[in-house]
Amino acid sequence: MKTNFFTLVLCVVAALSLSSCATLFTKSSKEITFKGIPGTTVIETDKGKFVAEVGNNGFATAKIKKRLKSKTFRAQNDGFKPYTFKLDTKIQNAFWGNIILGGVPGMGIDVATGKMMTWKDDVVDITLTPLPKKDPEPVEETQVVTRESPGKTDMEKSIVRWYFDSDPRGARIFYRVISSVPDEVKNTNETYMTTTPLEETKPFNIIGLTYDNSPNITIEIKVTKRGYEDQVKRFNVRQALDQQEISSFFELVPKDN
Repeated sequence: MKTNFFTLVLCVVAALSLSSCATLFTKSSKEITFKGIPGTTVIETDKGKFVAEVGNNGFATAKIKKRLKSKTFRAQNDGFKPYTFKLDTKIQNAFWGNIILGGVPGMGIDVATGKMMTWKDDVVDITLTPLPKKDPEPVEETQVVTRESPGKTDMEKSIVRWYFDSDPRGARIFYRVISSVPDEVKNTNETYMTTTPLEETKPFNIIGLTYDNSPNITIEIKVTKRGYEDQVKRFNVRQALDQQEISSFFELVPKDN
């Protein structure tokens, strides 16, 4: 009889000890894994506090402190639409052990500290959606570029194929710009290019050029070779823009002795 009574006392003491200390076995935070695009950062919105950043492997892990109610976060990354999400809570199983064992003090501590709750999810998918790409603003065809403020249109940088050849070859090639609208496009002096044959793709680089004024602009090509007459041909810039090419063949004529 004494043995049974002693055993009963030990059981009661053990139960009371477990009930009063149950809260010690309940961690105050839980490890959450975030899955998403590398470089995505997770921010706690309430405090603006950095939580984690997704690594190159597509995952990030952080310990999130528990509390009685849900917590809101924001995932963000350059070039992507921000995503706001919540971590919801649930009562964890360890809390019910306090009630079963009659551990009112331990149960009260868990309630007060939020340890009675845990986060529902262990892994949260925060894969972001890319922002739509903005189309470049349309360029006004009538917009004029000046030497003082170049680059307002892309027309002056229009790329075309240049091809010139001659018979015989080895003739020197010069070009210049002739403009009937000098207020918009300046006339230029002759510029040496190379010797025939020439075949390359490059821009006009005519400052002030627009599609509207291109019919009033002419490219003059002059070919010279010792012992032969100089030859000059002119090409309308509008036509060259439409064809994306400016080309010709020069049949050189020997000079009369």
